[in-house]
Amino acid sequence: MCRWTYNKLLELKNTNHLGRLKLQAMLVELKEKNPELKNVNSKVLQMVNSQLAYNLKVLASLKHNGKKVGRLRFKSESRYRTLNFNQSGFRVDCASKKLWLSKIGSITVKLHRPIDGRIKGVFVKRERTGKWFAGFQVEVNSEPLPPSERAVGVDVGLKYFLTDSDGRHIENPRYYRRTLEKIRHLQRQVSRKKKGSANRRKAILKLNRAYEKLTNQRDDFLHKLSTFYVKSYGMIVVEDLRIENMVRNHSYAQSILDAGWGRFFGMLSYKAESAGRMPLKVNPAYTSQLNEDKIEDHDFRGSVNILNRGLSGLGRPLVPVEMRPLLDVPASRIVEAGSPLG
Repeated sequence: MCRWTYNKLLELKNTNHLGRLKLQAMLVELKEKNPELKNVNSKVLQMVNSQLAYNLKVLASLKHNGKKVGRLRFKSESRYRTLNFNQSGFRVDCASKKLWLSKIGSITVKLHRPIDGRIKGVFVKRERTGKWFAGFQVEVNSEPLPPSERAVGVDVGLKYFLTDSDGRHIENPRYYRRTLEKIRHLQRQVSRKKKGSANRRKAILKLNRAYEKLTNQRDDFLHKLSTFYVKSYGMIVVEDLRIENMVRNHSYAQSILDAGWGRFFGMLSYKAESAGRMPLKVNPAYTSQLNEDKIEDHDFRGSVNILNRGLSGLGRPLVPVEMRPLLDVPASRIVEAGSPLG
């Protein structure tokens, strides 16, 4: 019903050129003409309109930045998988592990961790694998880590996931490349099945599960590595890379996306902000060419130059580029121990 509402509002937007507030007012009329919509919490329907407005804003922003975009598409069943309860329409009982949602009822949930703070909203999502998740938007007080004067420069790459200015090479786990043959096999299985058949749905489910495992593996690695740097350093300096431009090089696009640099930088940023750390982005131009010393490890040299570019901008003393024995850290150590230190 939310998907139908989204598509109906988009249709009204396209035909009558209505704005967000006028579309919001149309919800009352839609509920009168379609009584089944009264089975959906009114706040959830309002958030459908908010999501449509956000999607239109993103599309307009892309067009303004010179991207070639078409019109916003209507949502098929497989492309609309989220319910958003904002401010009201939900209750959670951590003791009994029950989540109550307005117009739906009480649902048993598996709580991954205690919920601290004031719950501001709940979004319920159906994954492509058929699993259901409830995400809690919680207002909490920030808890900064103890101050640290330690600073580190981080140079991401393809041979190694990253090299830092303290002399660590972190192995690139290459999760997508390791599962590529299995994914290709499952994609062939899907293409051989008749469209709309039960066998095709089963094949698609297997493919989605493979992608889900891939995403979970990559996120686990990135979460643990980013947490290590935020806990260990007061300032973390990275390059301000334009990844969307870099992936236009088709020779490296798959490897860059497999590495997940953008997601790693995002994790560093929000975790550092919450912990009272300083994430700093610097211009990536010539970071591997600023030092004329004959140092064999360009990645290490680059990480020190990235650090010095950040320190320079703050007026702090620079760090000399001194070659040292570098530590090769396997990705498995990050996953198993949560730290390159083991």
